[in-house]
Amino acid sequence: MSDDARFDAPSRPERVLDDGGVEYAGKVVYTLSPEGEGPVRRWVEGVLGADRYTAGDWFDLPLPVYLVCDHEVGSLFRVVVATDSVQLQLLPDTEERALSAFFDRLRVASDVEWTVRCETG
Repeated sequence: MSDDARFDAPSRPERVLDDGGVEYAGKVVYTLSPEGEGPVRRWVEGVLGADRYTAGDWFDLPLPVYLVCDHEVGSLFRVVVATDSVQLQLLPDTEERALSAFFDRLRVASDVEWTVRCETG
């Protein structure tokens, strides 16, 4: 599978507006898992520190969760960092090439092999 095809979304979440704000119906989550152990959070934060990205996180959650803007592609997506994996969460307007570019930079930053699994719902 080519790196670009790895992030071809089988479906897309839909944005639902209500009185309480914005919710999403459906999900597409790519879980990236490195071979072996490593400083996953440090790798992700190193990638997010590049000029290409603006990222904001939520401080009161048990795992780091970032809303990321890829300025080169003009696309938003969420990144969730666990101890041994990274989730890339598609938003309705996320371009797959933004996810692919993030993944390419993560592989360079970590210098390890990664597996990619897609979950929809």
